[in-house]
Amino acid sequence: MKKFLSLLTSSVLLCLISGCGSTEALNGPIPIKVVVVNMFELGDDAGDMPGEFQYWNERIPYDESFPFPQGVHDLGYNRQKGMLGLLTGIGTAKAAASVMALGMDPRFDLSNAYWIISGIAGVDPEDASIGSAAWATYLVDGDLGHEIDAREIPESWETGFIPLRLSKPYEKPIPENSEGAVYELNAGLVDWAYGLTKDMELKDNDRIARFRAKYEGFEAAQKPPFVLKGDHLSASTFWHGKLLNQWANEWTAYWSHGKGNFVMSGMEDTGTLQALEQLDKADKVDVERVLVLRTGSNYTMQFPGITAAQSLSGEKLIGKGYSGYLASLEAAYNVANVVVDSLITNWDAYSVTLPGIGK
Repeated sequence: MKKFLSLLTSSVLLCLISGCGSTEALNGPIPIKVVVVNMFELGDDAGDMPGEFQYWNERIPYDESFPFPQGVHDLGYNRQKGMLGLLTGIGTAKAAASVMALGMDPRFDLSNAYWIISGIAGVDPEDASIGSAAWATYLVDGDLGHEIDAREIPESWETGFIPLRLSKPYEKPIPENSEGAVYELNAGLVDWAYGLTKDMELKDNDRIARFRAKYEGFEAAQKPPFVLKGDHLSASTFWHGKLLNQWANEWTAYWSHGKGNFVMSGMEDTGTLQALEQLDKADKVDVERVLVLRTGSNYTMQFPGITAAQSLSGEKLIGKGYSGYLASLEAAYNVANVVVDSLITNWDAYSVTLPGIGK
């Protein structure tokens, strides 16, 4: 029996344990062109109130699946496109674990795959409106650090949140080793994705138009949804309010050396990038082939005339309270899919050379 098992490849063992979505997995790793990463689903994968995974599952479609017991959800698969759909679960820890599990899965060859992270987020009303879509260059972590209670912050401090291993807010010099506090994506690839999508007309409706009108004095917040470039703060705590929005802008500017601009607030992306960086070192993936698109389901702070607490109470229920929920899901699929389609259509070139920039 031991001799027999020793002859089995790791791919076959995994298939025997968890089952295989395709007999191809028995014949060697399946080459993947694109992995679309979503973070949550509400119920079923089709036909009910959607989460981030459902539109991809229905419209690509993922007409096959692979069991994925080492993650939180089976993998979606479209054989013709050479495309996988990964649902990570909510938060940086689940994202890192799920991405690492996929990256080490012997059933797939991910060495040339592009990773498209597509999900909803809070949007800074200083920069964009609900329903808008932002391609990020900088991903900044909002969890790593030291913190003291707001009631004990020295009067001269702007915040009680302090960079890891330092002693006061925004202390200089900025540590050369961020220890995962910031990730910079391939700016040329981001520019290419933005160029493909910047003129897209995004879903709008009377409900979100009425809501954005409440943000008097915020010009960008009152515009119909649009595509832009803007950076992402990733924190497992769902924060909200004017003062924390100010902190998010300053924290993003600090860790990006003034190059980044906070636009979107989500929960998972620094965990995803941590896993992808480690997988890149193991020659499992190419971390230069990563794009992050976040779309605004809600504003990150209150509109004039109400408190942060009042604003949060109206935004906290997924699928019910988020003011731009369905519009943001549509944007997350429609905008990202333009990029996915271009990568797959031009695979002969893009499998070797990154679009628009070379490598």
